[in-house]
Amino acid sequence: MKETVIRGTQIGKVVPTAEGELTILDGIDLEINAGESVAIVGASGSGKTTLLGILAGLDLPSSGAVHLAGKEITAMDEEARALVRGEHVGFVFQTFQLLASLTALENVMLPAELRGDSAARTQALALLEKVGLSARATHYPRQLSGGEQQRVAMARAFASNPDILFADEPTGNLDTVTGQKIIDLLFDLNEEFGTTLILVTHDDRLAGRCTRICELRAGEMLR
Repeated sequence: MKETVIRGTQIGKVVPTAEGELTILDGIDLEINAGESVAIVGASGSGKTTLLGILAGLDLPSSGAVHLAGKEITAMDEEARALVRGEHVGFVFQTFQLLASLTALENVMLPAELRGDSAARTQALALLEKVGLSARATHYPRQLSGGEQQRVAMARAFASNPDILFADEPTGNLDTVTGQKIIDLLFDLNEEFGTTLILVTHDDRLAGRCTRICELRAGEMLR
């Protein structure tokens, strides 16, 4: 029997607006097992990114609970949630989120350095080689193309040896050919590291590579 690494129970998210309360998520139940790859799909405004943020502990729901790696993160304060994220979670974002003042190598080293890992540099160099960017290790983000920046971001995400990787529109800022290369790389790394992958995407090719697709419509889970 597979271990459940994320369990969301009756997740709701309501935000105040000038016109009154807006329901973004309404009673979402979701279980994700270790090693699964799950795509969260749906139209713009369906609540995909909000759900991803809540499952990852970046945001809190208005109601319901989330257990991540056996811990109820919705009962924790931000500091405690950050510790859980640091121990179990990696992130890849549409906007890359690289630090402009650090080289590619330094960006990838960062998670391991924050943990005090003495092998941070060696590991980061190995990851840059895996993503085909050894020759760009000393380049800054502004000197890299969008596809190269996303490869650095993926190397950084795996540098923390995450149990769970959250990806928010990882191909959203890339052209079709570059996006396909990023998809291939993401799934190759995911298989090699044995990571559980949860991603939000509009990209049918990317969703189709996942073992399961969850569709949101107007804040409710259709499948």
